[in-house]
Amino acid sequence: QVELVESGGGWVQPGGALRLSCAASGFPFSSRNMQWYRQAPGKERDLVASISATGGTTYYPDSVKGRFTISRDNAKRTVFLHMNSLKPEDTAVYYCYATVPGVWGQGTQVTVSS
Repeated sequence: QVELVESGGGWVQPGGALRLSCAASGFPFSSRNMQWYRQAPGKERDLVASISATGGTTYYPDSVKGRFTISRDNAKRTVFLHMNSLKPEDTAVYYCYATVPGVWGQGTQVTVSS
């Protein structure tokens, strides 16, 4: 069964940090690009980070560049999103996504507020 399970979300004050994890099963994880998206209430789901199968190539939109880092451990079939200098506008549900076979995780809530 193909499955992605996110964890690590929670509440943090502005300027704080969190690390999200996404554990994958049921598909050849080490040969698949992986992505993190987020969706705030009333807004579209937006890409926040992407990583190639080997981890050698990453992409970030300007909104998170320099603050977020995506990484992966292929031996543990896990992809991570390290988030630093968090802002209230980073508040959203964060989703892990496997580009092939096109599977989403259930999401994990991140709330940034004082």
